Amino acid sequence: MSERLAFGYGSSGNKGVTPARASGPGDGPRPDSPGAAQPSFEEPPRTRRSAALTDDKPDIAFMGLMLFTALLFFRPQDTIRPLGHLHLAELSAVGALIAMVTGRISRGLTFSRLTPELGGVVLMGGIILFTVPFSVWPGGSLGMFTEIYSKIILIFILIVNTLTSRKRVEQFVWLMVIASGYIALRAVIDAGRGINMVENGRVQGAVGGMFKNPNDLALNMVAVMPLAASLALRSLTLLRRGAALLCVVLMLGAIVASQSRSGTIGLLVMVMVLGVQMVRRTPMVAFAGVLAVLLALPLVPGAYWHRLSSITDESADDTGSRAARQTLLRESFTAFLQHPLTGVGAGQFKNYDPEHREQPWRESHDVVLQVAAELGIAGLATLFFLIGRAAMSGFQVQRLVRRAGGLGGRGGRVSAGAVPAVITPDEAEWFQWHSAAMMAALAGWFFCALFASVAYNWTFYYLLALATAPREILIDRLASRRPSRRPGQAVTLQEVRA
Repeated sequence: MSERLAFGYGSSGNKGVTPARASGPGDGPRPDSPGAAQPSFEEPPRTRRSAALTDDKPDIAFMGLMLFTALLFFRPQDTIRPLGHLHLAELSAVGALIAMVTGRISRGLTFSRLTPELGGVVLMGGIILFTVPFSVWPGGSLGMFTEIYSKIILIFILIVNTLTSRKRVEQFVWLMVIASGYIALRAVIDAGRGINMVENGRVQGAVGGMFKNPNDLALNMVAVMPLAASLALRSLTLLRRGAALLCVVLMLGAIVASQSRSGTIGLLVMVMVLGVQMVRRTPMVAFAGVLAVLLALPLVPGAYWHRLSSITDESADDTGSRAARQTLLRESFTAFLQHPLTGVGAGQFKNYDPEHREQPWRESHDVVLQVAAELGIAGLATLFFLIGRAAMSGFQVQRLVRRAGGLGGRGGRVSAGAVPAVITPDEAEWFQWHSAAMMAALAGWFFCALFASVAYNWTFYYLLALATAPREILIDRLASRRPSRRPGQAVTLQEVRA
C-alpha cells in the first residue's frame, strides 16, 4: 500500500491555495518571461501529512534513534559493566518505535512508510525464519534472528521513518563519524601502548560488538571514512572541519594498526571511488589528499607492509590465515551446492561439520558465500537485491536533483539560476556530496565484506538507510510541490518516482 500525500485545494484541501493551471491569455507573464517573479525558496503551505514528513523539530522517535546508535557505537556497557544490566539500547529503541508508530497513526498515516529496501530487509528476516527448521542447529538460527536480525529490522524501520530531512541526516552522520573517530582513537592508543593486540601485533577494537575483530574494525573505519571526509570538505565552520579531518586521520591510523588486508583492499577501492567524485568537484583538494597520503607512507610501520605482502606471497603469511580462507571459501561454496534451497541455517556455517571438512568451527569469511551457504538461493538473491538498491540510490538521488532543477553547468556543478523553488543551490550541493560519499562507503564496505562474515552485522544496514534517505527526502519535497490536478485528488509517491 502506498503512502499518500493529499494535496487538495479549496474547501477540501489547503486553505488559501489556488490550484495550478495552464496559463492563457490575460494570465500575466510566464515564470520564465522577462519581468516574471523569480522562484522563491520559501516553503508553501503544506498539508499536515506532508509537513510531518519534513519537519526538522526533534521528537522522541528521532532522539531515541540517536541514543540507540550512540550506545551501539560507543558501547559504554563494555567499560561500565553495570550499564549492561539496564538494557539502555533496547529501552531507547522500544520507546522510539512506540513514539514513531503512535505519531504516524495520529497523523492518519500507516504505521510505517514502505520502501523497496525495507521490504528487502524484512524479506531477509523472513527467509532466516523459514530456514530455521532446516538448520543444522535450529536453536542457533532462531537465536540469530531474535537476538540480532529482528533488532536490525526494527531499527531500520525507525531510520526510514525518522531521517526525513537534511538536518536529521547530517546530525545522524555526525554521530556516526564522532563515534567511529572515538573507536579509532582508542585503537591507535592501544597500538602505541602495545596492548589489546592479537596475531603478532594486530590491534583489535577496544569495545566489543561489531568493532572487536581487527578485520571488522577496519571494515567499519572504511565504511564511515567517506562520510567524515565529506563533512571535512562541506562543514561551514573551521572547528567542525578540523574535527571531521581528525576523525579521518584516526580512522586511517586504526586501519593500519589493525593490519587488515581486507581493510586495506576496501580502503583502496573506497579512495578510488571517492577520488573520482572529488576530482569532478574539487580537483585541488583531491590533489592535496593524494600528496598527503604519499608523504605519510614513510610513517607506516614495516609490520603492516609485511602482512600486506602475504596477499600475493603465501610464504609471508606467518599465521596461515591466507590458506585457511581459501579452504573456507571452497567449503562455503560446497555447502551452498549441497543445500541450495534452505542453506545450513543463519549463522550456522561454523557449526556445519560434514565429513572431510578441513576448517571446522570457522565462519566462511565472505559475505556472499556466507549468505549462500546459510540461507540458500533466496537469501543470496535478497542480499544482491539490497546491495543493488544501495548502489543504485546514489544515481537515483542525482536524477531526482536534476528533476528538481538543482544541477547546471559542467561536471554536475550547481548553478543558482538552475535551481527552482523545490531545492536551494546549497541543498542540491549537499545531496550530491552525500550521495558521492555513500557510493564510496558502500564500495569500500563491499570489498571488505568479500573477506568477512558480516551479513547480519549492523554496518551495511546503516549504510543502506543513509544511502536511501536522501532519495526519500527528495521524493517528499517534489511531491509537496506537485500541483493538484483537481480539488481533493491525492498525489502518490509512486507518481513522483515514475
